[in-house]
Amino acid sequence: MQGKIVRGIAGFYYVQVAESGIYECKAKGIFRNQKVKPLVGDNVRLNILNEAEKTGNIEVILPRKNELIRPAVANVDQALVIFATARPKPNFNLLDRFLIMMLWQKVSAVICFNKCDLASEEDLRLLEETYRSAGYEIRFTSAMEGKGVEEIRALIQGKTTVVAGPSGVGKSSLINLIHPEAAMETGVISKKVERGRHTTRHSELFALDEESFICDTPGFSSIFLPDFEKEDLKEYFPEFTEYEMNCRFQGCVHIREPECAVKEALERKKLSPIRYENYIALYEELKDKRRY
Repeated sequence: MQGKIVRGIAGFYYVQVAESGIYECKAKGIFRNQKVKPLVGDNVRLNILNEAEKTGNIEVILPRKNELIRPAVANVDQALVIFATARPKPNFNLLDRFLIMMLWQKVSAVICFNKCDLASEEDLRLLEETYRSAGYEIRFTSAMEGKGVEEIRALIQGKTTVVAGPSGVGKSSLINLIHPEAAMETGVISKKVERGRHTTRHSELFALDEESFICDTPGFSSIFLPDFEKEDLKEYFPEFTEYEMNCRFQGCVHIREPECAVKEALERKKLSPIRYENYIALYEELKDKRRY
């Protein structure tokens, strides 16, 4: 029998099988020996131990399309990164770290700014200009007022979308609006493991239909940069690309070099100062990391 892992807790994996429901499974010891850990989003083959109690063993993990490190999930088509416009105010450094992580993992990202009802028109315009000019698709929503929910539902149709962002930005509220059965499905699993659930502590996958899945992930307050050289950081700021070919020096990192076309574009207000300041801060972080 074949299914998809929708949640993993303390060595148990909950596998959704089309038209049969959710099975509580353990993974075979061979995976430990091979140092392979099943991930939420994995397509697996399982052996049913008890149909009445819906238990089984995972026998085979089918080949993965991709594998994300943070959050840990497999077979993802896109990321929907959710930040609030206010309460809490957006942490741009954290947002840029997440966008870098997604680019590094070759997963396209769409930015959703929730709680748009709490922000001024000027604040919304700044958010849009900052990230649309960097080449990102932007959506504004209000889970409280139901704004933008249909746009998000259309965006995730036919794809497996991982939803991520800091705690308190309304991720779970949006997911419940898009897929009201999510709370019910979570209840089934929580009952099996005898745990309550107030916030997302584990990555969790919900099927919207046969072709559309949405993965809720734990909120993060920090995220480390991938392990690459500081000189490579500029590759993760796509808005630099159209200008850097005009830099005087090949290999310009756009910080202290003279006749830098990226810095000139910044002075002409063609680039976001918020993004550039984060670039400088992250470059220095990578520089210090290599030093120690």
